[in-house]
Amino acid sequence: MTDSKTASKSAAPMSGADPEVASGVSQFFTPLVHELTVLAINGKQAHWNVRGRDFLEVHEFLDTVVDHAQEWADLAAERVVALGLPIDARMATIASKSEATNPKAGFKQSDDTIADVVAQIDVATARVNAAIEGLEELDPASQDVAIAIRQGLDKDRWFLAAHVSVK
Repeated sequence: MTDSKTASKSAAPMSGADPEVASGVSQFFTPLVHELTVLAINGKQAHWNVRGRDFLEVHEFLDTVVDHAQEWADLAAERVVALGLPIDARMATIASKSEATNPKAGFKQSDDTIADVVAQIDVATARVNAAIEGLEELDPASQDVAIAIRQGLDKDRWFLAAHVSVK
């Protein structure tokens, strides 16, 4: 038999972190992990199927976008785990939770490919903005992680958008 004190201890993060902080970071970073993972997957799909006048530049840079999205998803997920909570980034979970639209399959001209990837970066940016705002008072260390991710997303968006007149 367990009393309420024992039961609440078992729900606490395994790291010794403040449970409220860990839960708050998880609340903001889990959706970010989902969107960054979707960006990585759909970015790779775009990489394989891009066509057009600037094929090589876009094809190669999409690999960079994918690598960055994977790195940032890992960074955000590891922050949650470091605070002692698990992260659920299984494909079924991600597919059901992402706000990004699923791009059409098949070959696409580079301008359309870029517009799709930029739109997905914008979805991830909205999630990271929520994290930056929500973590300001709760956990400045986690907010720093979110700010670094935002800076990288901004740079990748700029590099892609520079190929076309995407705003």
